[in-house]
Amino acid sequence: MIKGLRFSILTSVASVVMVLIPALSWALPLSPGDRIRISVPADDAIPETYRFSGIYEVNLDGTLQVPFLEPMPAAGLEVAQVQQQLTESLVSGGLFRPQFLQVTAQVVDWGPVQVTVAGAAFEPGRILVTDQAPSESAPREIAIEEAENEPFIISGEYPVGRYLTAVLRRAGGLTPKADIENIRLIRGDEEKVVDLSGVLSGEPVEDIPLIAGDQIVVPELTQIQPELVRPSQVTPSAIAIFLSNQTDPGSGGGNGDVTQVAYGSRFSQAVVAAQCAGGTRSTNANRRVTLIQTNRSTGQTEVFDRKVEDLLRNSNDTEINPYLMPEDSIVCYDSAVTNTSGVLDFIGNILNPFRTLRSIFFD
Repeated sequence: MIKGLRFSILTSVASVVMVLIPALSWALPLSPGDRIRISVPADDAIPETYRFSGIYEVNLDGTLQVPFLEPMPAAGLEVAQVQQQLTESLVSGGLFRPQFLQVTAQVVDWGPVQVTVAGAAFEPGRILVTDQAPSESAPREIAIEEAENEPFIISGEYPVGRYLTAVLRRAGGLTPKADIENIRLIRGDEEKVVDLSGVLSGEPVEDIPLIAGDQIVVPELTQIQPELVRPSQVTPSAIAIFLSNQTDPGSGGGNGDVTQVAYGSRFSQAVVAAQCAGGTRSTNANRRVTLIQTNRSTGQTEVFDRKVEDLLRNSNDTEINPYLMPEDSIVCYDSAVTNTSGVLDFIGNILNPFRTLRSIFFD
């Protein structure tokens, strides 16, 4: 009687849940490749070959193949919906009586899914989302009194890589011109506009889990959004830039080396990192430095040529001191005074060869 009452309660709750869940669920639905564990305690009395309990994988066509049943659609549905659908199929197929049937479904492994990202991201394109395999994390064991204190294995994962913010980060992060308040998520014939500005402000964010085939479109604004040029959940934490400093005597700052800097760093900070600034004012104050940026979408190159002294003194001006972007190149040049000194020194070596020989043998 208790079991019958429990089944009636579960059936009622499941019915309410199915009514409340909309046709398009933005919770955590299943995708092809996901594996779920189906448990049907009532099939213990039948031969093992014909039991329904086991681990099932969602097929490439999005269906779940259960013995003696037609393929059931599973992709795009939540586990609770699949559980309810399987219960109804087993009853309607005459395989079990409702009062003796209790079905549970549980995800044990989230398979890899492919989604696409377009628009204002540093690395748009197709993204393969994978998560940690369940074997890499030990399952938890708890004792259930109704099971006579026998250990019951609870397995599963929290697939953080499937969420919208994680996928945007996998796509290189949002660019400074991204419209973070109007990100479009397209799933089949449905579309939803998501506001992720709370990631930057600390406000609550609707971080939506994705399924295979989802499309993300990030609109692009005409102006740079300074609040987006810093490390965050949807932007890079660090970027790689190229530094070249062949000036004399500061060549230790880089010889075409790739250097990692924090995202949000400016042109002036790279100049200091490359040792292009400082030293004797009379010879180094007029040094020049060049920033080369390439537009990833068009392939066009933009060049910023600045005097080091002007750059450092006007570091708050974005036009003079722009933000660094991935794979920017910085080149340092000597001042005219240093160049003149080098020319005179070269002429002196020609006119006085003994000085050159003395430097070779005695220095």
